[in-house]
Amino acid sequence: MAAFELRPVRVSDAAALASAYRRNEEHLRRWEPLRSELFFTAVGQLDEIERQRDAVDRGLVDAWLLLDGHDVVARLNLNNIVRGVLQSASIGYWVDQEHTGRGIAGALVEFAAHRAGVMGLHRLEAGTLVDNVVSQRVLERAGFERYGLAPRMLFIAGRWQDQVLFQRILHDDPAGPAVP
Repeated sequence: MAAFELRPVRVSDAAALASAYRRNEEHLRRWEPLRSELFFTAVGQLDEIERQRDAVDRGLVDAWLLLDGHDVVARLNLNNIVRGVLQSASIGYWVDQEHTGRGIAGALVEFAAHRAGVMGLHRLEAGTLVDNVVSQRVLERAGFERYGLAPRMLFIAGRWQDQVLFQRILHDDPAGPAVP
């Protein structure tokens, strides 16, 4: 990923994110919730970024973009960050349709594990739709283990869908503080 820039999401990324989501609307449709037309605009993305900023500020989310110049190539989030006795987060990511099959998803997942370690987290979890074998392979190659199936877990593409659940234990050190 040397030619790309990986950095936290900024308010100034709204237009680039809108462009990426419009460009990848068909590509992401089967893996994402139904989206309003507003979501695919700079105004809609600005709303999304500002709403997420509150969660970032509270230490509940860590949001990243992979850029090629001004173009968004991929997105990575550490979501649902929990401190205290759990010390865990969920990861979510997507890669632009023109950049799939190049190892970007695997590199993002490895970065997420590194980032979670820096944050003192013990565990990362991820879920995929049952038929998303490409993401399942990415997770398994990154050291995630499959540990279950959650029936009708997420409302994706207009219906409740099952999720294959994965986790990666990062370390067995004692739990850290309740807040970062």
